[in-house]
Amino acid sequence: MVMRFSQLYLLLVLLLLACGEKIESPESDLQRDFQPLEIGNFWIYQVDETIHYGENDSESSSYFYRDLIRGSYLNAENEVVYIVSRSRSEDRVSWTLDLEYTQLYRDRILLRTTQNTPLAALVFPPELGRLWNGKAYQAEGDDDFEIDGLGPSSLPGFEEVTAVRVNQENLDDKITIRDIRYEIYGKGVGLLEKYDEVLTYCSRNDCLGNQLIDGGSKIHLTLIDYGKE
Repeated sequence: MVMRFSQLYLLLVLLLLACGEKIESPESDLQRDFQPLEIGNFWIYQVDETIHYGENDSESSSYFYRDLIRGSYLNAENEVVYIVSRSRSEDRVSWTLDLEYTQLYRDRILLRTTQNTPLAALVFPPELGRLWNGKAYQAEGDDDFEIDGLGPSSLPGFEEVTAVRVNQENLDDKITIRDIRYEIYGKGVGLLEKYDEVLTYCSRNDCLGNQLIDGGSKIHLTLIDYGKE
């Protein structure tokens, strides 16, 4: 009887441990630390921007963004929504509020909402080749995003960080439009880099196919510092 009881007890313990592993492993495997969300987290970006107003008419500028998670709240779906305050500076000394946006984990998606426009920015766990609809929570339709890079970061100062690259759009017909957009996330860090270049080319008969920029903009964010207040 003693031997049988011991065996039953051991079996029960093993079953409980196995159940515990089944409950905990899905969350631990999501790798949400590619975009950590905690109050007090901040990221500082170098920003290079060029705005094209027309043919041979453009303006370039450089400045800094500071994104700070300043608070959170529970929404109607009982999800924790993190409020991110973005400030702008020319010298990293004097900062002016530029806008606020929100981020949250919804199931296996990082959902970022800027100016009332939700974007499914990243999926968890991030895996090479994964495809999803970046506009799944928008009414306008589909937009395929893909993780097309996974490996060490090439961003100066973050070469030891494992990074994933999200290709949002890669279109250049060299006649009417150029639309190149991507984001790079670092494990344990968050958004490392963001690139948006959306241009239209002159389509008149005298310039069609010459890639003469008619209008649009390019903005490139690169992380230079991060931490927690």
